[in-house]
Amino acid sequence: MARSAHAYVRGNTERFYTWLEADHPPSLPDGPDIWICGDCHVGNLGPVVDGDGRVGVLIRDLDQAVIGNPAHDLIRLGLSLASACRSANLPGATSVRVVDLLLDGYARAFRPRPTPAQPPGSIEALLKHAIGRTWKQLVRDHLSHTRPHIPRGKRFWPLSRSEQRAISEALPASGLGALAERLGIATAEETVTVADAAYWVKGCSSLGRPRYAVLLSISAPSGRSRLAMLDIKDAPAAAAPRSKTATMPRDNAERVVAAARALSPALGDRMLALRVLGRPMVLRELAPEDLKIEPDHLPPDAMDAIAAYLGRVLGDAHARQMSPDERKQWLRGLRKSRSPVVDAPSWLWQAIVDALASHERGYLQHCRRHIAVIASP
Repeated sequence: MARSAHAYVRGNTERFYTWLEADHPPSLPDGPDIWICGDCHVGNLGPVVDGDGRVGVLIRDLDQAVIGNPAHDLIRLGLSLASACRSANLPGATSVRVVDLLLDGYARAFRPRPTPAQPPGSIEALLKHAIGRTWKQLVRDHLSHTRPHIPRGKRFWPLSRSEQRAISEALPASGLGALAERLGIATAEETVTVADAAYWVKGCSSLGRPRYAVLLSISAPSGRSRLAMLDIKDAPAAAAPRSKTATMPRDNAERVVAAARALSPALGDRMLALRVLGRPMVLRELAPEDLKIEPDHLPPDAMDAIAAYLGRVLGDAHARQMSPDERKQWLRGLRKSRSPVVDAPSWLWQAIVDALASHERGYLQHCRRHIAVIASP
């Protein structure tokens, strides 16, 4: 997170909600109680494949998802985009346009008959790249080879005996074929076995939280075999504030899966809630088409179009959960306190500016504590 201010924004969900609670941003519109991402920054959106092989950009990380106010997702995404503009050294006028177009794209999802969103060139190129990827590329990305073995080292650690037993209990040999068929990665005629499993050290989200990679070997009646990879990830308590009246699953893994099925059905259908060593965890099939949007690699001159498109992706995820009347009322609430100068209402713009200032302070303090990380090559 010390590498850039935007990396700090992406990796520090807790600070965002601490700011939201402590700094009392301008009065936000009260949206209907729906599932929200809770951590809707640019890096948590990207291409996702559905069961029919269709690829589209969706929310792809639901660890912080709760039933809450959709305005929180809109502010968090606006903060991420504005921070990306600052990290790219773009002028403030670009940030103003980005926030305007973010809201415009988001609001289009709530019209009575919205037309499909057209991805800008940079996103379309990412989608084409995702569609062309294969299982061999996926396994090489994570393992550096295509053999049925997970190499131990910096990224993958050996399992303890208790972890081995726990994963065997969570993925019993007798039920592994049915589980793979349910996830859509094997047919009833194929034989599925666990080829290998390891503890997975993966980014800042893995610090202090268990995460496991499981390699499956799938054999067809013809004798041909292939590999598949599962990600078993700890499901922490969400930092995002939840509705006081809505009912959510108490089990955090079940909460994440329920949110995924509401916000990103193509992803939710490939996830299962389970328990490993008594902890709630989410099992997810890793597909070669699933990619992350890397904010630092986005072309600066395309930030306007990217903001409008990602706003629409978020809007579609929210709108599909609302009735026509709720969509109409929420659209009116979005335009509350609209500025005569720019499209973004003052509540959204002021919230993003205040959050950006708070995170900039936090980032510099973080850098001071971790100066060795910044100095390293």
